[in-house]
Amino acid sequence: MIKGNLIFEGNEKQVFTTDIPDQVIFHYKDVMVAYNNVKRARFKGKGALNSQISAILLNYLNENGVETHFIESLGEKEQLCRMIEIIPLQVVVHNRIAGDLASRLGVQDGFAHTNTIIDLHYNNDALDDPFINRDQAVAIGLANYQDLDCMYDIARRANKLLKPLFHKAGIELVEITIEFGRAADSGAIIISDEISPDTCRLWDEATGERLDKDRFRLDLGKVVESYQIVLDRLTKAINE
Repeated sequence: MIKGNLIFEGNEKQVFTTDIPDQVIFHYKDVMVAYNNVKRARFKGKGALNSQISAILLNYLNENGVETHFIESLGEKEQLCRMIEIIPLQVVVHNRIAGDLASRLGVQDGFAHTNTIIDLHYNNDALDDPFINRDQAVAIGLANYQDLDCMYDIARRANKLLKPLFHKAGIELVEITIEFGRAADSGAIIISDEISPDTCRLWDEATGERLDKDRFRLDLGKVVESYQIVLDRLTKAINE
């Protein structure tokens, strides 16, 4: 397998072609951004940690019947993935109300609720990734209702699988943001980006300590150290 040309440069990842049809290489960078690139920094080792954490979680979903773009790891910072056509929507599953959602609803950060909340965002940095409803998404041609039903179902199943895995690692999955695309090899809608502390809210079950990107957003420090805790605990949990 040969690594080819750079075809996409994002804030935190690069995507390269390969000599295998419909497969690409994701390279994770040591860059962290928040608030749609308003806040930006570099943390040595962060890319390798996110790549390894995401590999564990995406592989776990693949093995349990939830399709993702992940095929295999290629070292600490790279992954071989299925090529996808991006669907510019983010599905956010909330197991607690935290962060911006808590502020918007006027409840305490970490508010516990009995149902599962799913939000939809238009994945558009220029518009600050706004909330969007299903009808609006269909109206402007981002997806159809069948696509949205599929994405919501996948998001629910992924959340249901990952919550107990994180619990086994002593971590509460407070929130997860999932991106989707259509697989070039099959046309199926699949999870198409990383699942990591960058895309989740993860709280230590014993202490409530934040182990995710909020450490960067809120200037809490120990970003890399917290991501290393997540990797170490997940590695132990998945191997037990």
